[in-house]
Amino acid sequence: METITLRAHFDGKQILLNDPYELQPNTNLLVLVIPPPDAEQTAWLTLSAQGLNAAYGADEPDYPATLIKEPNPAYEAG
Repeated sequence: METITLRAHFDGKQILLNDPYELQPNTNLLVLVIPPPDAEQTAWLTLSAQGLNAAYGADEPDYPATLIKEPNPAYEAG
């Protein structure tokens, strides 16, 4: 079985998967507890989001690939 990541939460009594996923009985699981961000982390995340919003606004034009003067040969368009 390949390793996958499943999002889950604790409801106060048990751990619940956020999305349905079929697990076989006795499947080994690794649980990673992610603490909520503290005030400093929240401030940095807010600052980062503000910077991105300033750089990429809602009225940002869509630039066509024809404007590229020198393509990067290592870039694989997906």
